[in-house]
Amino acid sequence: MSATRLLVLGTVRMRGEAHGYQVRQDLLMWAADRWANIKPGSIYHALKKLAADGLLEEVTTEESELGPERVVYRITQQGEGEFYYLLSNALSSTESGSAMFNAGLPFITTLERGNLLVLLKSRIQQTRGAADSIRVLIDESIAPADGQPGKPPHVREMFTYWLVTIDAELNWLKDMVARIESGEYTLADDSPEAFGNPPTKPAD
Repeated sequence: MSATRLLVLGTVRMRGEAHGYQVRQDLLMWAADRWANIKPGSIYHALKKLAADGLLEEVTTEESELGPERVVYRITQQGEGEFYYLLSNALSSTESGSAMFNAGLPFITTLERGNLLVLLKSRIQQTRGAADSIRVLIDESIAPADGQPGKPPHVREMFTYWLVTIDAELNWLKDMVARIESGEYTLADDSPEAFGNPPTKPAD
């Protein structure tokens, strides 16, 4: 639910106001139905649950030629706090899982550059620690401690696969940090119109 929660909150926030069909179209554009297993029913359920939790509020309803009236939502102040909490956790913590990390990536531009770098560097440290742990498993499988049964040689293939995968992620993260440090992307402290932020209201 957390990945769906982050995606739905972030999408409503990005649009300023949105109904379920608009949220669904945005998430389909990001292929979230594939990597987060988000279905139309889960989107509408999340909208209602977020509203019940006080994180979204119903603004109005719109007539629809395709069926019932559409409820239009916008994010609340409490929802803003939840959005940034989920986003920070998704980007910084490897324990949040790949679906949460993917859910956070579309919204990195809603953060200030320094904050984003802190979160990504925290993830790098955790990823390095995970890689070191896998190397220990590989070493132990090659030379087991005295009195310990050895692992079949082919089991090392599993550990090696883990290490190759996590090393690739680590290299990608370090490259991304370098690009963010060099000024890539328009982030929240570069412009209030950075992608993912609510539309700016015209002056009265």
